[in-house]
Amino acid sequence: MYSEYEKKFTNEFDRILKEAYVDPESEVEYPPVAISKGLTGSNLEFPICVCTYGNFSFIQAPPKSRKTFLVSLFCTAYLSNNKNFIGNIKGHRDNQKLVHYDTEQGDYHAHRVFNRIYKMTNKSKDYLPFSLREYSSAKRLDFIDWHLQKRNDIGFVVIDGIADLLTDVNDIVESNELVQNLMKWTKLYNIHIMTIIHSNYNSIKPTGHLGSFLEKKAETQISVTVDEESNHSLVKCMRSRGQPFENFSFKIINGFPYVEADLADEGEFFINL
Repeated sequence: MYSEYEKKFTNEFDRILKEAYVDPESEVEYPPVAISKGLTGSNLEFPICVCTYGNFSFIQAPPKSRKTFLVSLFCTAYLSNNKNFIGNIKGHRDNQKLVHYDTEQGDYHAHRVFNRIYKMTNKSKDYLPFSLREYSSAKRLDFIDWHLQKRNDIGFVVIDGIADLLTDVNDIVESNELVQNLMKWTKLYNIHIMTIIHSNYNSIKPTGHLGSFLEKKAETQISVTVDEESNHSLVKCMRSRGQPFENFSFKIINGFPYVEADLADEGEFFINL
């Protein structure tokens, strides 16, 4: 006879046995694209994926590198495809909402970012921003978990910044558990989560053990830096599990970002996973 403890784990592993098994003969389609940049194929019929549903990505950047402006461009592409700003970046959705959690900035500065995105997306009602800086890291994490579970109409999530969902980016257990949550949420709710994390000082590596776990598990790793000579921001696809999108730049005019141009491929920055 099984004890209650043994029954619990037997039932749990029976469930995992059914859920996790993959028939190698079955047909598996490429995950649906959430955001793309450019086209590929002999007739340019396939979008070059930046991120897909059921996965997560991250933007890494040193301080003052305009990462929130890059977030604004991706949000605009997802919600409105307003080509005045985004060039050939394109969103792919079926009326899903975009949720934006800001954990870093005070109310005034967070509202400036939210208002910019709201205007860039033609005042989209599908844009749902939240400012979470005043809460503890545990409370922020619990709220996001609760909120994603509560709604069934979310397609894209931005978490700026992901490091504020734990107490120490160098805590290996805490960092691993947080990334496990990202993988759980994206699969369970079929959403894409784009997170933002700082880079180490004078390095292309994202911060701490958290950055290392993000590198291992993310679908796409994106960097943004400011070119001091031109004062334009340079966006590079550092890693991708598919075909990398072309590096590009954007500039700021009257407080709004505008995609400027694709850049020549710089292979040393890209690692295909």
